[in-house]
Amino acid sequence: MAKNKVIISCAITGSIHTPSMSPHLPVTAEQIASSALEAADAGAAIVHLHARNPEDGRPDQSPEAFEPFLRVIKQSSNVVVNLTTGGSPYMAVEERVRPAAKWRPEVASLNMGSMNFGLFPMLKRYKEFKHAWEPAMLEGSHDLVFRNSFKDIRYALETLNATGARYEFECYDTSHLYNLHYFFTEGLVQAPLFIQTCFGLLGGIGAHPDDVMHMKRTADRLFGNSYRWSVLGAGRNQMPVAAMAASMGGHVRVGLEDSLWVGAGQLATSNATQVHQVRKIIEGLGLEAATADDAREILSLKGGDRVGF
Repeated sequence: MAKNKVIISCAITGSIHTPSMSPHLPVTAEQIASSALEAADAGAAIVHLHARNPEDGRPDQSPEAFEPFLRVIKQSSNVVVNLTTGGSPYMAVEERVRPAAKWRPEVASLNMGSMNFGLFPMLKRYKEFKHAWEPAMLEGSHDLVFRNSFKDIRYALETLNATGARYEFECYDTSHLYNLHYFFTEGLVQAPLFIQTCFGLLGGIGAHPDDVMHMKRTADRLFGNSYRWSVLGAGRNQMPVAAMAASMGGHVRVGLEDSLWVGAGQLATSNATQVHQVRKIIEGLGLEAATADDAREILSLKGGDRVGF
């Protein structure tokens, strides 16, 4: 096992932030590929990928939208590719799973429970939008339940287990850990589980240090040595939560999907900027950033030669 190695995942674009919020948010396939490769060069072992419509930046979960950047990343880097099955909270699970089913990545994300998903507070911060879909999407989250029922999760697992993909299990609250434990005891998921505890999104658990400790203690009790722990903090919580987890033996996720910022009032000009910043924290703790091959060993991945792109 690669000891003292911290896996940095970088979530390149996501589906929550909209193009009007930052000129640095990657939207086109070229921008997504180039931003992912920069993040890998900066020290990210894993890149977590969504696709967007190149014209207006809205989330696009068609497998074809992923193809251009997947091929460029694969040809240019050894980085581990993690494809979203979250897509957008407004999409049904069948649509969300299609890219990972077709492209058979080493890792696919998987949300572990239904939740309120409140993005509407961002309407207070941003008043002008380039595209009509942006404020409509944010406003709609007043009445949005991001559906991830047991049936949905089982569908995703039964579809993707056959591809040999492993999962980034996204857990936004305590119940999501228990949901994952159910699927673990049923034998539908295998150790080592890669558990991404997510903090600071309205509708999920907060980002107070007590919240971080609570999720870690619960996961320890439920999964013992059968899991690898990683964290993401939304918005301004990104670096404090990462620092706390790294100091406790965890892995970290950064990226413009989770936060557009690199400091108070300072937009991150790239995903690589955040990777460099979290890497300083990790190295300041006497740890080192894991390579892509370290991550493959730590998470027991199938290898970059067994993907479908």
